[in-house]
Amino acid sequence: MSIKTIERKVLQKNDEVANQNRSFFDKQGIFALNLVSSPGSGKTSLLEWTLKELEGRVKTAVVIGDVQTSLDAERLSSFDLPIIQLVTNGSCHLEAALVKDALADINPEETELLFIENVGNLVCPSSFDLGEEMKVVISSTVEGDDKPLKYPAMFRNSKVLIINKTDLLPYTNCDLDQLRTNALKINPDLTIFETSCVSGEGVDDWCNWLEKQVMEKTWKNVSA
Repeated sequence: MSIKTIERKVLQKNDEVANQNRSFFDKQGIFALNLVSSPGSGKTSLLEWTLKELEGRVKTAVVIGDVQTSLDAERLSSFDLPIIQLVTNGSCHLEAALVKDALADINPEETELLFIENVGNLVCPSSFDLGEEMKVVISSTVEGDDKPLKYPAMFRNSKVLIINKTDLLPYTNCDLDQLRTNALKINPDLTIFETSCVSGEGVDDWCNWLEKQVMEKTWKNVSA
């Protein structure tokens, strides 16, 4: 049996479970996001700012994937909302079955927005559907402006790009305009936000957009 055949079977099984997750999210009116990035992009810091900004505005839950440890979940534990930690024990990405298991710890009646923080990796998570509404790729300025060209599949499969750590621009060789150009060359339909988790700049635009998406999902569910 060829490697490609094995890979196809693995992805097919994952897609079956992902569709079950998607049906659950649609039925419950939950707007689910798959946050993807390389390690150190600031996903968890951005989540901290986002959860603080959305507190009292949107009912939120978080699923966190890590290769080892529960450090990120512990960082978010101060928020009064469900935080579910998934440890992959070496696997470089989350799979739909793991997310499905995590949903047992979420009250759908108290959840309008679900963040799925994937394992830090710009390769494997691009191929695995978790049942999310969309992927949100986070790329920090310290990583340079060529990430979209090096990892095109991730940027092609995402609907939102967050350029994080803009406060560090003066200390990097990242060209912000070039990063935007490279990303849009791969995916012209990307919605792009620029954020700093030091000053909070740009987080309000991101959160206002999120709130609008949640309201549209809720309205669609009510009207169905």
